[in-house]
Amino acid sequence: MRLAVPGLPGALTLLGTAMLLSAFAVLIIAGVLGVFKIIVRSALDYFSSKQRVQRRLWFVQARQDQVKRLFYFKARQIKYFNELSRKRLLKLNNRKHIRSLSKAIDKDLLSIKAKLPGTTYQQLQQDHARYRSRQDVEALLTLQQKISTLV
Repeated sequence: MRLAVPGLPGALTLLGTAMLLSAFAVLIIAGVLGVFKIIVRSALDYFSSKQRVQRRLWFVQARQDQVKRLFYFKARQIKYFNELSRKRLLKLNNRKHIRSLSKAIDKDLLSIKAKLPGTTYQQLQQDHARYRSRQDVEALLTLQQKISTLV
């Protein structure tokens, strides 16, 4: 009994607990320092001149791509509006020519009215009105040629 130390198991338990807690504390501190070290390295790497140049290059490339896309779509838009304008002007020009052709046919019909029978004159006038309302240029031209051959 004299050799048995009554406080030894309690002291060893307390020492083991203290060692275990200090080991966990060292592990946690090492982890926090490791994370801090990684964060500092990442921040230094992010702000390094090499990374800044790389980011600037990516920005310029993205801007060039954006400008190319914008140019393409602007060019398509301009072509579209030019085509609309061309069609509108062509339609107006066709109407103008049909109007002048119609006036010429009216003048020709009036000049040969006395020389033609009434039914032929009326038929030519009806054809003229029908072709003019349909905006049929080819038919008006053939009518004009037909009238000129009748004279």
